[in-house]
Amino acid sequence: MFQVLVANAGDAKAVLARSTSTDGEGAVADTKSPLKAIVLTREHKAIFPQERSRIQKAGGSVGPNGRLQGRIEVSRALGDRHFKKVGLIATPDVHSFELTVKDHFIILGCDGLWGVFGPSDAVEFVQKQLKETSSATLAVRRLVKEAVRERRCKDNCTAVLIVFKH
Repeated sequence: MFQVLVANAGDAKAVLARSTSTDGEGAVADTKSPLKAIVLTREHKAIFPQERSRIQKAGGSVGPNGRLQGRIEVSRALGDRHFKKVGLIATPDVHSFELTVKDHFIILGCDGLWGVFGPSDAVEFVQKQLKETSSATLAVRRLVKEAVRERRCKDNCTAVLIVFKH
């Protein structure tokens, strides 16, 4: 088996689609069964108590709007270097798990995607698209198109789909 590492800093999410029905060997028994959505990451927002405390210890502040210095929502990011002196850091959270035959795919998405899709909803949508097209590229394009055109995402909307072939 393979070990999967997921690291994040900011407000993007990684969601794993895992089968819940198996045969005695652990293999997926029914490809039509719903997949369970497992969120692999946690968001880093200045309003969260642990992040707020760290920011304040670094000399920064969190405004009434929940934003670092009243301006940005995230408390960790690779960019925005002018906020580094007031508590913004790039240190990621790292999560690891062992990949099994029950794991079908991972959706990596920015906050715009997750603003209009819940994790289970996105997994169900992608599972349906993969059944229809057998193409990860088409499935993820349709996911973003659904978010922007049908669900009226007003933020940036980016997604990456990683499909596991066992």
